[in-house]
Amino acid sequence: MDLRARVIELGRIERAPGPVVSVYLNTRWADEHQRDRVRIFLKNELAEARRGPGPGPSKVDLDWIEAQGLALLNQAAMPGTSGVALFACDALGLRETLASRVPFENGFTVAEAPHLRPLLELDEKAPSTLVVFIDTESARLVLLTAEGADEEVALRADVPGHHSRGGWAQLAQSRYQRHTQDHRARHFEAVVASLTGLVDAHGVRRIILAGEPRNVAVFRQELPSLIATYVLGVVAGARHEAIGVIVDRAAEYLSHVEGQREAEGVDATLTAAAKRGKGVAGLDATLEAINRGAVHRLYLVKGWRAPGRRCGGCGMLHAGLSWTCPTCGGEALTVELGEVMAERVAAVGGTVETIEGHQPLAAAGGVAAELRYPL
Repeated sequence: MDLRARVIELGRIERAPGPVVSVYLNTRWADEHQRDRVRIFLKNELAEARRGPGPGPSKVDLDWIEAQGLALLNQAAMPGTSGVALFACDALGLRETLASRVPFENGFTVAEAPHLRPLLELDEKAPSTLVVFIDTESARLVLLTAEGADEEVALRADVPGHHSRGGWAQLAQSRYQRHTQDHRARHFEAVVASLTGLVDAHGVRRIILAGEPRNVAVFRQELPSLIATYVLGVVAGARHEAIGVIVDRAAEYLSHVEGQREAEGVDATLTAAAKRGKGVAGLDATLEAINRGAVHRLYLVKGWRAPGRRCGGCGMLHAGLSWTCPTCGGEALTVELGEVMAERVAAVGGTVETIEGHQPLAAAGGVAAELRYPL
């Protein structure tokens, strides 16, 4: 099960029979001081949870969180990851560790359901991307997912590599062998065939090319028109560089491009909302769209939170603190709307984006949504 599917599964836990502990840790440390800050954060939060009043999280849950956190801090588990999410609930038998290639803000939450909003935003912060280094005699392809970089596929025009592993590497290698047959002149054609196979097999819709400008320019001319539309841009790359260096460069470029795209998407949504098209802005209008399953992409200002209600009967979300659902008259339960809105959108195949520094969105109440169809 991939990360998004697992997050949706966790989102189906609306009221666990016992407290759920959700922990997010930034595991990208530039120095020991940054690592110590994460260590102190986790220690303090665990101590607070253990001495808190009332029926708090179970001892076994907190002990598991502590053990997992120490393993991460000591780099005995998941070395090289930038962010890790931990979920524990003894009453459900829940023990979940999920990695991210982008760092999380440190967070520690105890609630009746998993806190999933940071993970729900990963689809947009870290979309699946194929990084392709190309020169006249070789190519290296790496699938970059929300969890991190997959295995490298290395191809050469003179002697095709041999991969005994299955999965996408095997698919790429088999296509490459069928097309090259030691014909260097057909190198780019063979790489295009391998790339196309990987795009089809993994549903990739973003590609970043790397290499010398002349080689990349010639290679782009060989791409089928549809595949060419997936190319977001080009970064520098040389054959002698480790693939990790090229992938990091591509990830940084991708982050910049996605930031620009987010801002443009918010602007378009706010314009559509003003014209009563495929967009809504403001809490009430966005809640109505979510309740009707009409949201394709939810935009929230960073840090946006609001109290609200979820009906225990019909499941409708409402602003305010009325104890009675205005839709069906059922009992309404208190929720944090930012969290449950994000979960509801993801459950129907939509995406969630947190936006920083966008004044028009803040002026609209901090929340807007691109719709699947006008309401």
